[in-house]
Formats: sequence, C-alpha cells, structure tokens
Amino acid sequence: MSDTALSQVDLIREAFHYQSRFEGSTMVFKIDFPVTEDPGFPYLMKDLALLAQTGFKVVIVPGAKEWIDAVLGRQGLASTYAAEGDLPGQTRITTTQAIPFVEMAAFHVATKFMTFLSGSRVDAVIGNFVRARGLGVVNGVDMEHTGTVDKIYTDSISRVLNLGMVPILPCIGWSPSGRPYNVPSDEIALAASAALGAVKFFIVSVHEGLRADVFKVPENIETRADGSLVRLTPQEVESVIAANTLTANIKNRTEHETSFHANLDDTRKQILRELKMALRVCRAGVDRVHIIDGREEGAVLKELFSNLGVGTMIYADEYESIRAFHSRDLPDILRLMEPLMQKGILVRREPEQIQEKRNDYVVFEIDGSIHASGALHDWGEGQGEIAAVATDPLYADLGLGRRIVGYLIERARKSGMSRVFALTTHTQDWFETLGFKEATVESLPGQKRRIYDQNRKSKVFALTLGSRL
Repeated sequence: MSDTALSQVDLIREAFHYQSRFEGSTMVFKIDFPVTEDPGFPYLMKDLALLAQTGFKVVIVPGAKEWIDAVLGRQGLASTYAAEGDLPGQTRITTTQAIPFVEMAAFHVATKFMTFLSGSRVDAVIGNFVRARGLGVVNGVDMEHTGTVDKIYTDSISRVLNLGMVPILPCIGWSPSGRPYNVPSDEIALAASAALGAVKFFIVSVHEGLRADVFKVPENIETRADGSLVRLTPQEVESVIAANTLTANIKNRTEHETSFHANLDDTRKQILRELKMALRVCRAGVDRVHIIDGREEGAVLKELFSNLGVGTMIYADEYESIRAFHSRDLPDILRLMEPLMQKGILVRREPEQIQEKRNDYVVFEIDGSIHASGALHDWGEGQGEIAAVATDPLYADLGLGRRIVGYLIERARKSGMSRVFALTTHTQDWFETLGFKEATVESLPGQKRRIYDQNRKSKVFALTLGSRL
C-alpha cells in the first residue's frame, strides 16, 4: 500500500475514533459575523449540519457586531463601546433608540444561519434561551439596554438538541418582565457552554490564527510548518497574552518591544481577545477551546476529526502523555513500526518479542490514540539501549520521537544508568542532534556485544547521562 493510501487510512481511523468518542456531546460554536460574509460560509454550515446529522449536539451563537454597526449607521445612530482594559472593548452601549434596530439586526443574522441549515435538511430553532439583566451604570456610563446573562434556559435548549435540531442563540436576552437587552455574544456563548456542559467550544473567525512569526510565544511551543500554533495550555496562553499585551510597565521594555506592542493591528488585538475568551471558557469547565479560521473549507471537520487539526487548541485536561505500554497497544505499536521494519530502519520484532519485553516499552498517546513508541532495554554494566523508536509520519513536525527519547533518558537516569546507547543504520544525524556521540562496538556492554549483528553493521551512538535534552 502506498504512503498516500496509508495516510488516508490513518485519517479515516482518526475520524471514526473522534466520532465515536464525541457522539452525543455538546459543542458550542461562537461564529463571528464576518464569517457569514465569506464565500465559504455555505460550506461551513454544511459541515455543522453534518455534525448535527451524525449525532453531535451543535449549539450556534452568532456574532452580529459588524451587522449591527451597519444597521445603526443607516439609521444615523452611532455605535459606541465601553473601554475594556488595555484593548478596545466589545461591550456596546445600547441606547433606548438603538435597541429595536439591534434586535432586528441580531435576528437577521440568526435567520441567515437557520436558512443555510435548512438547506442541508437540518432543523434549527431561534429562541429566547437567555434571561438577561441590565448592566446599569458602569464607571459613570449608563449602559441602558446593554445586559449580561442572568440565566441560560438549559431545559429548553436540551429539548431542542434531543430532537436533533440546532439551537441558535442571538445576542439578545430578556428580563423576566420582557425587557430586551443586547448581550455580547461572547458572554452568551460562555454561559451556554458552562450551563450545558459542553466538551468543546469553537471560536470561528476570519483570520489566520495564532502564529509564531506574528506573536511572541514561549519557547518549545509546537507549531506547524506554516508557523501556526497547534495547541496551548492555559498557562501558555497566559504567557502569550502577557508577552503581547501593552501594560503599564513600559519603562522596563526595550524600544523594539514598545514598538511591537504599540503597533498591534486589529487582527492581533482580536486574537488576544479570543485567547482571553478561551481562558475564561476553560476556567468555566470546558475541556477544549478551538480557534479556527472559518474561511478555510472543512476547518471544523479537520480540527475536530484529527489530532493535529488546523487551528489552535487550548486544552484544560491532560491532552497528551507518555505512558507505559499495555498489551492492548500492541497493534498500534506494530502499525507504527512496520513501515520502518520494511525499510530496514528498525530491526524486525515479532509480537511475542515485544510482549516479552513489554515493561521496557512506552507509548506517546495523543487524545486516546498512539502516535509514537520506544523502548529502553537494560543490558547491565550501567548501560541501557534506546530502541524501537517509531513515530507516526503524519506527526513528524511535533517532535514525538525526541520526546520519547528524552523520556527514556530520564527513565535511565532514575534507574541509575550512567550511559545510554542506540544502534542505527539510517538515523545517525538525528541522534547526533540529540547529543549522542558515535562510539565503538567494543564500548557496548558484554551481553549486547555478544549478540551484535555483524551483517547489519549498525553504528553505535551513545550519550553519557550528565546532561539533559
């Protein structure tokens, strides 16, 4: 089977894995208004309809800011926003004159979502799912008809979801007496996610996302070939925000840093706001937040049904880990090793041999799937062999092999070994980048030296355990 065919099979496996894992789960999609104006919007709605049709519970919270601005502008009503920290705020001051037009604009946008879902034969409901209360006077400013979420009517939303329909929550809420309030869609999406126990929260925008060539990011953050960030922990998000947000402590900044912060463009400011939003969502109990570009066809499906995705994921749970090998992992390890064994990069190992040495093996698990493996064999004399290192080629950019080796080196240290070595016929350059030095066959421990394959003529690379990777 060709490498391309194998890649396609792996992608299909991932899709089935995620479909079975998240079927029946609630996912909230906060979709910015500019996405609706993009030519790719119909395809996005087809993908959301497909999710709803295959057992996912989809909740949509449409953003309507730009459309509301346009509607108010045509009425001669200015759009005014309250200040929010060091970035322009997104809380609209909604006057008595403006609220009828805000309602009209919000429901117009919501109806657009309903229309496209209907085109895919998925029923949707635009409802009064949000009870709101007014913000009142904030810092001396009367917010009038601007409100905040008082309650999400989860029973009503759950009934809609259980019928296989998609609830759409416009940026309007009502007080118990029926007074309408303009509520920021971010606030509604956050409250709905927490109240419904959503497992995933999508922020769908019209920008290329978080990139290492545009933002200051912590070292060792995983990126794709185009510089986009794959995933971040909440702590890493905080570091990104701190490194890219103008603060009062300007005199400690270099001229370059001051210029960088002073010239943040609107897109960067938007992404920083989205990262702050992602933090709030994680802290509200949602395990994973995904920031994606809604203009990319299939972005939601790619992000949802593959471990690598196409956007940036902020995850609050333990997303990846290196752990001990279990017998149930054997098919996955053999799947990873087989192409390398066929090419002669790895020595062929039978299932029985792996089971016999199962305590030596570890696997790298990403979101429930095995994507790398390796082993540390103790040959005595204070020496261990790092062997059987195999990684999924689809995840080559994530440095999984390096992590496996680093983990095994730490294991060797803790076991009291003073030296680790590897035998290789093809990957000597890679081991050199990890600090290994070429050594002689005579330097191998006696047990290993006696079974060294003279026909294979593997090169020996060794690392003295005095420094960390």
